[in-house]
Formats: sequence, C-alpha cells, structure tokens
Amino acid sequence: MAYKKPIEVIEIQKEDCTYTASYCNENVWWLCDSVKKKFPEEIQYCYCVYISNEQRATPIWKQKASHQQDGQVVWDYHVIFLYQTSESGTLVYDLDTTLTFPSDLKQYYEEAIKDNKSLKPEYHRMFRVIPAAEYLKSFASDRLHMLTPDGRWKAPPPPYPPIKTEECSDNLQEFISMEGNGHGVVLGLSEFLNRFLNS
Repeated sequence: MAYKKPIEVIEIQKEDCTYTASYCNENVWWLCDSVKKKFPEEIQYCYCVYISNEQRATPIWKQKASHQQDGQVVWDYHVIFLYQTSESGTLVYDLDTTLTFPSDLKQYYEEAIKDNKSLKPEYHRMFRVIPAAEYLKSFASDRLHMLTPDGRWKAPPPPYPPIKTEECSDNLQEFISMEGNGHGVVLGLSEFLNRFLNS
C-alpha cells in the first residue's frame, strides 16, 4: 500500500474515549467509530486486533488491571487498536495499558506483548487483525459472556445498549477464536510483527 498521509498521529485523547473496564472489545469498537467520524480518510489505515490463543490464556504486560509490579495480566483475550502510517510507523491505542496513549508498536511489543520464547507454548499469542471499517460493520455482542451462571455481572456493563448489527446480536466468539472464519486474518507473532513493525 502506498502511504500518502496528511497526519502522523490520530489526535484522540484517552480521557475522551468511551471506556468500560473489562469490555475492551466494545472500547475498541467505539474508538474505531470515533476515528471514522473525526478522521474519515484515516480509517483505511486502522485495525482492530484481537490477541488470544487456543487456551484463552493470554499474558499481556503493562496493564492497569494488574496487581503485579510488571503489570502482567493473563486475559482470556485482549483487544487493541492499530494505526499504521509510513511517517511514524505503527501506533498502538490500548485503553488498558499503563504505557503512553498511543504507544509506538516497537515499545508496545517489547514492554507489553514480549517475545513468545519466554513463554510456555500454551501461552503463545495469536493475532486476529480486522480492518477497522470492517469491525464497525460486523461486530456484535449481547454481553452474556460477562454473566455468571447465577446471573451476576463479572464486571459492571457499559451504560449504553449492546452493540449489534442488522443480522446479528452476538458473534464475539468468532472474533476471539484464532481459527480462520472470515473476520480479518489470523497471524502468529512473527507474522504480526513482520506486517506492522518491519513493513
């Protein structure tokens, strides 16, 4: 892709973003929506990225929710927003990180993702990369995955209605799954870095 970029950073302040703890999938949907409205020409360079694996055990560091010194949390999955430019490389917008917002992907990889070599195979991360515009059109969640068997919320839900499409009220598990199913493309860590860090 040939980049002819009018700006190097999407100027969105973290405190202005729609955010609910433990609902990163919806937080990133709203971030995609905000970029589409405020920077419509940039949406083609933006991606939603689901990070998970077959075990649904996904270590990420530098997370606000962590009680450890290194900021590690083992999520079932995590979702981040990427903005790929030629001038400033690829930027990561993670509303749950203690790193800067946005962060340079190289820094985010080194401090928040880290290499798989230091992890047991069951913790190796995969990355489902979905163009932001596609994510806005296709994502839906009824939030039932956040209810315990006795009907209590695992974390308080957002104040706005659940996100749905005309055809679907819930397809979250299709995005979390790291099997090929038509939502974007699934990449291993090295493939992900080659595409967004070394391009």
